[in-house]
Parts: sequence; structure tokens; C-alpha cells
Amino acid sequence: MGKQRVLSGVQPTGNLHLGNYLGAIRNWVEGQSQYDNFFCVVDLHAITVPHNRATLAADTYTVAALYLACGIDLDHSTIFVQSHIPAHSELTWLLNCLTPINWLEDMIQFKEKAVKQGENVSTGLLDYPVLMAADILLYDADRVPVGEDQKQHLELTRDIAARFNHLFGQKDEEILKIPEPLIRTEGARIMSLTDGTRKMSKSDPSELSRINLLDSPDAIAKKVKRCKTDSVRGLSFDDPDRPECHNLLGLYALLAGKTKAEVAAECADMGWGQFKPLLAETAIERLKPIQERYKAVMDDRGYLESVLRSGREKAEAVANRTLSRVKDALGYSKPL
Repeated sequence: MGKQRVLSGVQPTGNLHLGNYLGAIRNWVEGQSQYDNFFCVVDLHAITVPHNRATLAADTYTVAALYLACGIDLDHSTIFVQSHIPAHSELTWLLNCLTPINWLEDMIQFKEKAVKQGENVSTGLLDYPVLMAADILLYDADRVPVGEDQKQHLELTRDIAARFNHLFGQKDEEILKIPEPLIRTEGARIMSLTDGTRKMSKSDPSELSRINLLDSPDAIAKKVKRCKTDSVRGLSFDDPDRPECHNLLGLYALLAGKTKAEVAAECADMGWGQFKPLLAETAIERLKPIQERYKAVMDDRGYLESVLRSGREKAEAVANRTLSRVKDALGYSKPL
């Protein structure tokens, strides 16, 4: 029996940060030999909110290069760009036509983002989960790495697939594979440097809230020095009144490759003046090899383009087979 298939991706909006790396990409890398992996740059998702058209293409290549720099291995994984494969958009439309609109209106992320955008909220933002479902279902994904904030979207994907199979499949026929979540709790949710109760995010207007993977050593040191802390002497995990302390210790543990117990013992008697330089130095050293590999990949544009070309060809073959099954089930005629 072959390996199970995993599908995941990151939007090319803003710079990838430690939350993206420690919460997602690092886990992809560590587990990639166990699975048949498809990792895409989800640039169609990037325009569900206002975006910078002048940088979208460049940002797309940056994310693909960072996948490679972080350790995605082409012997185990396929890297491609979502918009390069038309089947993503076509399957989204087909699934739209059988997804009840109230399912989408109940999505927590839509409600939160719609409040921020007000009257400018787009249909694309409402429809984002159906596009995500199409991404997953096109590749017959067995497992999908998700954090807590994406679990509801995966449940919707499962509901859409089950509804399609019930309405258009023959008895016990699975036209669309129903995926399972792949959840890793360690490092799954990296919090902001300026607010330990909020997730680190590319959309946060403050650059001081996150450490980007391509930040210079000086920028990293500055951000750590200015990150939010408290006046309590001694550092410890799990104090509900000290979310920033818990977050920064957890960040240090992940970057240093140490256990929670080891960090708790090491930092118990430290003050922030001692801990912050330690965290900054650890982050700089952890990101240095990623930044060096990133530069090497970007300096060889022909190689990066060949990776994406090969990835598109492999991914498109799989996606088109799924799309053909769906269209056959819906009763469409074959192209002449």
C-alpha cells in the first residue's frame, strides 16, 4: 500500500514569519518522508482580501523558494503554484453550486474578517472555504495539516465531499476522498510578540509583532528587545496572567530544540534583560541557514522555475483526473 497523501499551502501575502515556519512548514519538513506531499503557494486565496498586485508574483516565488530553503525535499514532495492549475478554480465553481450558503456564513474566520472589512467584504472572502475544499479534494488528500483556526474549514471540506458523494455517487462510491486532519499540538500556535493572546499574523499592521524568516540579525534583535513583557522576576510557563512569558519561553524552546522542562529549569531565575538577548541570538542562529539556502535558490532562478514547472505538471495530472471524475458524476459532456 502506498503512502498517504498530504496537501497544504501558504498564501504569498507579506513575509513568512516564525509562526508560519514553526507552526506549519517545520512540521511539513519533519514528517515529509512519511507521506506523498503536495505543497502549494495558494495565490488564489491571496486576493480574497485587498492585495498588492505589484508584488504578488514576486511574493509567490519567494514563498516557493522558502519552502525549499526550509527543507522541503523534492524526493518526497511536490511544490507548485495554485493559480497555475485551472482545475482549482473550476472545481470551486462546481462545488459552489452544491454548498449551502449558510454553511459559509457560519464560518468564524469569515465573520471576523468581514467585521474588519465592513462594506468592502468580498464574495471571495465568503467563498474562501470552498476554494480551500477544492484545493484539498483535487489531490485525493488523505491528511491535511491544520491548526486550531483551520479545523472548521476542514470540517466544511469533509461535509462538502460527503454531500457530493451522497448526491452524485453510486452506492458506496467515493468520488471525492474525505480527508482527515493532521494536527500537531507542539508549536501549532505561535503568538504575537506584541500581544501574547493573539496569533502571530502577516496581516498585523505592526512589523514588531512578528519575526520574519528573512529578517536581518539587527531587525530580529530589535524586535525581541521591544517585544511585550512584564515586570515579574523569574520566567515560567502556563501562568494565565503572563501570556507573553508563556509565549516567549515556548518560542525559545522551539527555536533551541529544547523541551519545555529544560527551558523551565534554564530560565526560572532569569530576568527579561538576560532572556531577551538569549532568545534573539537563538532566533538569529536558527534562521541563518534558512536565509543562506533561500539566497542560493533565488540566485538560481532557472532552478526555481524548473521546480515549479515540474511541480505544476505532476500536480495538474492528479488534479485533472479528479476534476474529470467530478464532471462525469455531474453529467457533463466530454470535450470534442
